[in-house]
Amino acid sequence: MIAVRPQPLGIFALPAGYLILPPSDARTAAPALAALLRGARPDEWPPEWNFYAHALDGDIQAALAALPASSDPLTRYNRYVLDGAPADDLILSTLLTGELASLQGVAAFTMGHRSEPPPPTGTTGEVRALVLITHAAAAIECNDILAADQAFADALAAAVNVSPVLAGYIALNRAELAIQHGGELSLITRWLQQALNLIPAESGAEQRARAALQLGQLLHEHANGQRGPLQAAVRCYQEALRFYQRETYPLEFAFIQNNLALAYLAMPMTEASDRLRGAIAVQALRAALSIYDPDRHPREWAGARLNLANALQYVHSAHPAEHLLEAVAIYEDLLQRRDSATDPAGYARILANLGNALAHLGIFAEARERLRQAEHLFTQIGDESAMMTVRELLANIDQYEAVQH
Repeated sequence: MIAVRPQPLGIFALPAGYLILPPSDARTAAPALAALLRGARPDEWPPEWNFYAHALDGDIQAALAALPASSDPLTRYNRYVLDGAPADDLILSTLLTGELASLQGVAAFTMGHRSEPPPPTGTTGEVRALVLITHAAAAIECNDILAADQAFADALAAAVNVSPVLAGYIALNRAELAIQHGGELSLITRWLQQALNLIPAESGAEQRARAALQLGQLLHEHANGQRGPLQAAVRCYQEALRFYQRETYPLEFAFIQNNLALAYLAMPMTEASDRLRGAIAVQALRAALSIYDPDRHPREWAGARLNLANALQYVHSAHPAEHLLEAVAIYEDLLQRRDSATDPAGYARILANLGNALAHLGIFAEARERLRQAEHLFTQIGDESAMMTVRELLANIDQYEAVQH
């Protein structure tokens, strides 16, 4: 029998995520358990739980040393989780009963000591949820996606009222499985939002940041230029940046900053505050480029540079000429790194943007030359829409020069 319920099962990385807390009369026990169930480390630990603290630190030997010397079922189970061998599984499978036996079966399956997870029969709450999570994992290994989704659904129902953070992790796993296998957008969005609702911001959990990032990407991708979904995507990206910071996750930080900028730039420019959003977008792209390197991350670096040039050209600024000159320099540099033969569409788009920037600077002869090069490439690849846009830009230059003369 497990005396302390609910347990923080599945909330932390293994092996801590499988360990069971024994009873404690210490005054620190209740607040420590509450913190663990939120996905946070306690400020103070009951002495009986020091083994768990060492496991969270990744110090397995210290965790083993902190376990009591007794051979009671709970201690033997925890010792198996920390340092179990196949022979231990055979012994414990005959000694343990009830939900503790089910949890030992989960640990044995995870460690490769058994080929199948234990049945969920007779389990409740967070224990049942953990057993069902292993059933989902087994189904995924067999490529039975429907069975895995059903196991996640049942696990979520078992955990939601007793261990909300665990339920949030399950909702995230269910959403990620659906993303990988072309699931329904509305369901994926709902599960990601459910994960955000269940995992508290103060937990500092990467799972919350992952849910926020993936929800932001989905909202962004399907916004179709609508302000509401784009604003929601921005909020998700900002939430993800609380965890994915420059110092600890530089590439994720750069990726999110680039996406954040694109979401801002995609919003309709109809309000006075949109000018500020444009400036924030430029700052976000510069932040991304402070991480990306042309040699180590050539594709990401080039994409962020192109986005920055486009932003500098179209975002309102008190110094438009400076922005346009910087954009021109970026376009010219990117053209040197592109091959019109292997990527004619990308090369042509840069030419068109460069021609437009030059035209805004009043450098019409060079602008016309670049736009005609773009027109030629768009004609070759059969991009009628882009070709017509370039021809409109050329006509605007002709019209402006005619008026001036």
